[in-house]
Amino acid sequence: MTVQDFSQLSMIDLFRVEAENQTQTLTAGLLLLERNPHASDQLEACMRAAHSLKGAARIIDLEPGVVLGHAMEECFVAAQDGRITLHQRQIDILLHGVDLLLALARKSEAAAALPQPEIAAFLVALENVVAAPDATARLAPLLAVGSTAECQALPDDPAHDTAQPTPDRMLRVTAGTLNRLVGLAGEQLMEARRLKPFAAELHGLKRLHRDVAKALDQCRDALPPQLSDEPAGAAIQLTQQRIARCQEALSQHLEKLDALDRRGTSLAGRIYDEALACRMRPFEDGVRHYPRLVRDLGRSLGKQVRLELIGASTSVDRDILDRLDAPLGHMLRNAIDHGIETPEARTTANKPAEGVIRLEARHVAGLLQIVVADDGGGIDLNGLRMELVRQNLATENVAKHLSDAETAQFLFLPGFSMKAALTAVSGRGVGLDVVQTMVKEVRGIVRVTSQLGHFTRFQLELPLTLSVIRTVLVQIDNEPYAFPLAGIMRTVKLESSCIETAEGLPHFTFEGQQIGLVAAHRLLEAGESGPSGDEIAVVVVGDLSNAYGLVVDRFLGERELVVVPLDPRLGKVACISAAALMEDGSPVLILDVEDMLHAAEKLAAAGRLGRLRETAAKSLRTRRKRVLVVDDSLTVRELERKLLAHHGYDVETAVDGMDGWNAVRAGRFDLVITDVDMPRMDGIELVGLIKKDPVLRARPVMIVSYKDREVDRVRGLDAGADYYLVKSNFQDVALVQAVVDLIGDPES
Repeated sequence: MTVQDFSQLSMIDLFRVEAENQTQTLTAGLLLLERNPHASDQLEACMRAAHSLKGAARIIDLEPGVVLGHAMEECFVAAQDGRITLHQRQIDILLHGVDLLLALARKSEAAAALPQPEIAAFLVALENVVAAPDATARLAPLLAVGSTAECQALPDDPAHDTAQPTPDRMLRVTAGTLNRLVGLAGEQLMEARRLKPFAAELHGLKRLHRDVAKALDQCRDALPPQLSDEPAGAAIQLTQQRIARCQEALSQHLEKLDALDRRGTSLAGRIYDEALACRMRPFEDGVRHYPRLVRDLGRSLGKQVRLELIGASTSVDRDILDRLDAPLGHMLRNAIDHGIETPEARTTANKPAEGVIRLEARHVAGLLQIVVADDGGGIDLNGLRMELVRQNLATENVAKHLSDAETAQFLFLPGFSMKAALTAVSGRGVGLDVVQTMVKEVRGIVRVTSQLGHFTRFQLELPLTLSVIRTVLVQIDNEPYAFPLAGIMRTVKLESSCIETAEGLPHFTFEGQQIGLVAAHRLLEAGESGPSGDEIAVVVVGDLSNAYGLVVDRFLGERELVVVPLDPRLGKVACISAAALMEDGSPVLILDVEDMLHAAEKLAAAGRLGRLRETAAKSLRTRRKRVLVVDDSLTVRELERKLLAHHGYDVETAVDGMDGWNAVRAGRFDLVITDVDMPRMDGIELVGLIKKDPVLRARPVMIVSYKDREVDRVRGLDAGADYYLVKSNFQDVALVQAVVDLIGDPES
């Protein structure tokens, strides 16, 4: 364990800490001064920050730092005296000075010093800012120093925590140590909670003693009077006395055990809470650099835009905060480049010339909610539908019937972009894919809402911490399972009369929408047992545009569980994400809601939500060749399924590469047909996994893709595919003939 406090740091390290903090103060103050140049409190804060940096640099004999700090201090003093006004041009120069100070503080002893001409150029630019003669005279000696002074390098320590110092002594702890500490604290909490069921068992023993004592009383009362003083009566009396002493001792020990249970559980809970708190950081710690990023990027694109940060003090798990950096950066860049209009366009639309992006963090119902919203032009969903057709991601008929929520989800596809031209800011189609990937990794969800001409809003719902999750416990096939609360819409109990059937498929009405029902036993391959009685328990997963009701045996209540990752040697277990321990020490599996949703979609696409026994009976009578079709396009997937089923093949479908990998490992297929470009896992990765598996490597795999370049065909065949068919040349006869060539006739 690496532990170090400020008392152990060198003077140079201390200067680095102060430089990190004071430059943050300067950046925040300058951005506010850009909006209100006469804000006296911000001028005072910036002047003091520059003065502090000058003094700190003087202590370690870092002359360039003294020069830069003093020059900026003089500029702020001039602004306080009213001799100059800090407008956008002046703010640009001062922000460059902040960058120079920070770079100077971060230089290592082995690194080259900051170029002297760069410092000198900054001082000249700042001299022009300070127009008053007396201020210019005071800057003159600094210019001479800046042109001749040697820049002194500082040792760099990238592991140093640059969080704002507090009056408490601060320690540095490695992330691995902190994770182990939280894990041990969680295990201790589980162990402490095991005392309660043990105490309950002892209370049962106490009741049994009481029953035995009553039985002995009855025996003694049943004895004839003349035998009361005989050995039998004396033995009963002696036994009663001993039982009474046992009861008294047991009661005393139970009181001690109850007190121990209360103290132990309370202490373990407090230790766990404190350990968990060590993992938490203010949201501001991870996003304090974004206001500058938004301001500078907006300037480079000729747009006026500012960032509003709400919920800066919201506690966020440090692992989640670290993972949020890239997704939030992409969303902010997209908001500036795609969303915020130019000042002229905004004025024409009766909007303020300055656009606003809101970045908000808050705790809602046990979840961390992150919102990135802008008041820009919104998303042209009709234009997006046309782009889907143009890029062959959906047919015109399918695109026309997509809901707004379904249409917006295509923005998260890898490589998808609505921009025709690539720029340094966006247009490569990688940003929102990064957002989706991160959200899935932490078992969260992301939603997009937009109104053309008015706003776009991205809402991320994430767990508060990765080590503990709130869950709904259910029973499936007499085993407990945990649904992460963040992944479900609602839990409901349905009367049998509320279940309807359409085309042989069960469903019920939920918030005005028809929700298909599927037994969770089917998805987990946990037998066919199910709920009894007139009321069934249903967990609704997905969103209103794509939701299913998973039927479970019964609800067991809500629990906070300490997450225990599965052994990596197991690989990806279908429909399972992790495990946990219950209060009594028994294990419980945590369900992968997204996997279960995809599995339900697969059953629905095959029309088999409620016809499984019938299908199983048919398969016993006739062994037909089985084909797995893997494609994220509903249209293509259904076309291939119906075509092959019409020719006699038994066809199952998977909605993406990960779903296909789970299916091919769980079932026996004679052929796998896969697309290439799919979310979660693409077709090339799927082919590679199949061909590397010692059990599955002999399974024929066909790639059916829109990519018709020779390099794409070679890439697919090099991965191990047995056949490559181009969709642009797609014909019914060609596909069926290729299947026959690979695996023969359906019942051969």
